[in-house]
Amino acid sequence: MLMKKHMKRMAAPKSWPIKRKGLKYITRPNPGSHSFELGLPLDVVLKDIIGISKTEREARNILLFNDVLVDGKRRVDRRFLVGFMDVVSISSIKKNFRLILSRIGKLIAVEIGDEEAKIKPCKITGKALVGNKIQINLFDGRNILTDKKSDNYNIGDVLVLNLPKGDIKTSFKLNEGMAIFLQSGKHVGEVGKIEKIEGDKIRYRSDSGEVFETLKKYAFVLGKDKPVISLK
Repeated sequence: MLMKKHMKRMAAPKSWPIKRKGLKYITRPNPGSHSFELGLPLDVVLKDIIGISKTEREARNILLFNDVLVDGKRRVDRRFLVGFMDVVSISSIKKNFRLILSRIGKLIAVEIGDEEAKIKPCKITGKALVGNKIQINLFDGRNILTDKKSDNYNIGDVLVLNLPKGDIKTSFKLNEGMAIFLQSGKHVGEVGKIEKIEGDKIRYRSDSGEVFETLKKYAFVLGKDKPVISLK
């Protein structure tokens, strides 16, 4: 059975920043490394988020005749699933964008510089023993093999990868004192610093100085004193 190329706008995830009324359908993304809640099709990114095209046809032409890179690799499929923390670079306008979540849980694009477009923070979601190596599973579907002796990474830590190769540039542990971005929950999109970790919960101080509690799994570590990427 062939997968439908479109879906009803009203059925699209709430994280998609699209108009729900007017046009009935929107592109259905191919299955990919992100969930539909944290990702959306590339043509929707170009049209509804970055705003360099007005129609699906224009988006297709941009993909066919310009170098549109996602995490440093050229993509021509308009249904390619682009998601949270992915970097989209567009040669025709010489600009780069990173997808993050707004304070209301919508996927948005933040313009970033050329140097920042060369890195991507990826959260560790699992680990497994593969032969005499440790396989690290990342939130965007990547897998990295490391030696047992040099492995000191834990689930919840974040690896900062070089793009497009995907090798490890640096890492940040999910510890007290670290700068975090909230990727879910009622404080989604907020930046703060961890003050206390207790079981599956953390207490953090936001940029406004207020202290909140949330689930540890919602925290995405982005640096020691401040985030290493642009968030606005």
